[in-house]
Amino acid sequence: MLKKMIMSRKVAAASLLVFVVLLPLKQVWAVCPTAGANMLDLAVWDSIYPLYVAGVKIAPGTDGVSTNIYSNDPICTCPAYPVNRVGFTIGFWEPARLIETVKDPGCFLSVGISSSFGSGPPTLAGTTDSAATGHPFTFAQAHYYIFPVWSMLEIITDSVCFESSGFDLAYITEVDAMWQDDSLAAILTPENVLFANPIATLACIADSIGSAAGMSFSPFWCMGSWGSAYPLTGSIGTSNVLNANAGLAARMLYKLSRELLVCDTNVYECSCIPTPIWIKGNYKMHISYPIKDYIARSIGTTGLLWNIGKNPPIGGENFIWTLYRIRNCCAF
Repeated sequence: MLKKMIMSRKVAAASLLVFVVLLPLKQVWAVCPTAGANMLDLAVWDSIYPLYVAGVKIAPGTDGVSTNIYSNDPICTCPAYPVNRVGFTIGFWEPARLIETVKDPGCFLSVGISSSFGSGPPTLAGTTDSAATGHPFTFAQAHYYIFPVWSMLEIITDSVCFESSGFDLAYITEVDAMWQDDSLAAILTPENVLFANPIATLACIADSIGSAAGMSFSPFWCMGSWGSAYPLTGSIGTSNVLNANAGLAARMLYKLSRELLVCDTNVYECSCIPTPIWIKGNYKMHISYPIKDYIARSIGTTGLLWNIGKNPPIGGENFIWTLYRIRNCCAF
């Protein structure tokens, strides 16, 4: 089991290294840790609960996050050839993805690689003030990893309800111009003008209160205490480093959903369905590095409940977040 995990990390690291070598490398400005994170210690295992089997709650939840299972019917039917298959429903929270948010471009914490993108030190990194408005904002790059933890641990490898792919780096923002520029991002999300404004942000007050209580369902343009989901770029209007990076990790999820690169496992029990407008309540996350939180949180949960001591002065402002999704599945 451990040998397979080490091999999967080596393959991901090798693939990343080949990709990076093909870029115009000049000077390594990143100062991130290069030892790699401990994969066995990133997830909080208690946060996979509650567990539903055939519509019955077998094990209760422990982190206080509301779990809205798409279907609690005991029996399910899915299309198949030559006849439909019949099974029973299973519902639980699956630790499925890792998202890195880093102030040092080219800092790949999960695989322990640090490399430069471009010819000089990053100018859009960390917290600063906008030249146009004078308001503080935080900018970070993001990396999205496939993290099929059950397969990596060789616990469950042959069930339709569990992902069987390997660990892999799926998306980086350093080469995505739309992540760097709010104007370019409007190409992907023309509704920016409707939601990225103070009036629409007022609706986020209720979402902030709800997320603190473990509920994060609507409105879709809000991320509770982490701010607005728009624009879908790496710049967010707060100087609170941890709240900002949590918000940017959530934005990464929404951005990939909009690009149809992410599908939701709690919309239809027979398959994973793309959702261009994300359903926030089907996800939760927690900080895993450099200091791991002890439970997963609803998207938008106020930092007063989780961010104390999570950003150490040495090697800080580069983070890994574990993303959980509700897995509602028809097992047979």
